[in-house]
Amino acid sequence: MINYLYPQEIKLLQKSRVLEIQFSNGEKFILSCEYLRVFSPSAEVKGHGQFKGKLVPNKKNVNILSIEPVGHYAVKLLFDDGHNTGIYSWETLYDLGMHYKKYWQHYLQRLKMANASR
Repeated sequence: MINYLYPQEIKLLQKSRVLEIQFSNGEKFILSCEYLRVFSPSAEVKGHGQFKGKLVPNKKNVNILSIEPVGHYAVKLLFDDGHNTGIYSWETLYDLGMHYKKYWQHYLQRLKMANASR
């Protein structure tokens, strides 16, 4: 990602369970809370070192309770299932928005292979 990209607006729509993000280059993404939760950049979800990330099932109805700024480079999302350890940098949020279809399809395939549900 180009370093000068940053969100101009981040709007949490709790009733719809989505986060709207408008970036400085005009790109706008609408990301579900479920998507953001299952792709959390936390070590718990992504893994760390040589350990692979884990599949996070059963988050279809998860919601975001609040958004906390982290400096001028990220936000921390607090989910209603208690998850609150992922720091979502602007680069991470932009990447999740740009590659939504690819990442989501891969997630759904992994769920199916694990015989797990959303």
